[in-house]
Amino acid sequence: MGMIKEFKEFAVKGNMVDLAVGVVIGGAFGKVVSSIVSDLLMPPIGFVVGGINFADIKWTLKAALPDPLTGKTLANSVTINIGNFIQSLVDFGIIALSVFLLVKLLNTLHHKEEAASEPSDEVKLLTEIRDLLKNQK
Repeated sequence: MGMIKEFKEFAVKGNMVDLAVGVVIGGAFGKVVSSIVSDLLMPPIGFVVGGINFADIKWTLKAALPDPLTGKTLANSVTINIGNFIQSLVDFGIIALSVFLLVKLLNTLHHKEEAASEPSDEVKLLTEIRDLLKNQK
């Protein structure tokens, strides 16, 4: 029974819930960034570099085999999707930059809280004087 109780305490800890919320929000954030890259950033970049659609950049290893009688595809082509890889690199760069900026902001706020919680030099001096006076008695 001790292990079940220990697991319950672990599962309902505040940190575990925070982690679960972070994972869910992180997944949603990744989808938003992917949409921003594929739908908003890559089309203008492709236009600027000559009307290239990055999703169409592929290296074909084996072409598709059409059925000569019906025209339907018997075997799909085998491709290396370079454009999708470039798009994923841009996604990663934006997500990494966003996380870096968020962590930097949180660290800055945390340092300000630490600085505000430290006693001032005057308070430290008065505390030392009080302690000295207590020791003299």
